[in-house]
Amino acid sequence: MSLRPIDVIKGPVITEKLDTAREKHRQYAFIVDRRATKNQIENAVVTFFKVGVEKVNTSIMRGKTKRVGRSMGKRPNFKKAIVTLREGDSIELFEGGAVEA
Repeated sequence: MSLRPIDVIKGPVITEKLDTAREKHRQYAFIVDRRATKNQIENAVVTFFKVGVEKVNTSIMRGKTKRVGRSMGKRPNFKKAIVTLREGDSIELFEGGAVEA
């Protein structure tokens, strides 16, 4: 299965826990396609952000069960990739702070 780099990365994950991981360990998190492999994720990050990738860790995050009134629903499962960059590299998308719309 061959995914194009534009199809692999769906968006960034921004949390306080990942803010500290980014500062201390140069780790960035992305929501990625469930079919994407670690090699495809690494190639997509290198292609889009022009940085060196040291390591890629992935995990399947289970969707939470949510309730609205009397009806129950479930959010979809998704795949999260934590990418460790090489020394001296950073991604400006995360470093820039607030994004103006």
